[in-house]
Parts: sequence; C-alpha cells; structure tokens
Amino acid sequence: MSNRFKAKFSIKKGDSVVVITGDDKDLTKPRKVLEVYPEESRLLVEGANIITKHTKPSAQNTRGGIVKKEAPIHISNVMLWDAKKGTGTKVKRSREGGKLVRISKKSGEAIK
Repeated sequence: MSNRFKAKFSIKKGDSVVVITGDDKDLTKPRKVLEVYPEESRLLVEGANIITKHTKPSAQNTRGGIVKKEAPIHISNVMLWDAKKGTGTKVKRSREGGKLVRISKKSGEAIK
C-alpha cells in the first residue's frame, strides 16, 4: 500500500462483522473485530482464521506446546453486520452535525 495516502475503512475495532469468504464463511453469525491493521488492510476477527502455533518452553511459558489463536484476515473478506436486518451490509459515510457517521445501506440506520 502506498505511503502517500492513509486508507480509510468503514470497519473499526469492536464492530460486529460477518465473514463472507474463506473457511470460516458464515453469513448469519456476527463476530467481533478485535484489532484493525490499516497498513496491511487486515483485521483480527474473533473465532475466524484460527491457526495453531507451536511454542517452545520458556521462562513465561514453562510447558510450551500447541497454542490456537486467531490470525488476521483481509478486510475484503468481511462485511459489517446490520443488526436491524440481520445480515451483512455495505456502508456509506455522511456528515451529520459536523461529524462523520457510518450508515447502513440496507436499513438506513446509523451504525454505533
């Protein structure tokens, strides 16, 4: 991604999203966004893209072993959850009272 312009995404930390592609695809199950990485256009979604990491024993982790954790997925593989309609939705941005507000295209409601 270019260093000249900072990417603007309609998904933020704490939002509910649905995974629309990949192994964890489920268009009816909303999941929470744990972290957003705008430089890589990726985000960490709760319960999606689970990887197994093999860890050696260390001072903090004396046992070591296999750890399951979420890995980041590309932002294009998720869609914002519209609670009113119960599906994923696209988002448009508009100004209301000098503030930028995200609005669901399916229901027309503002996203908190």
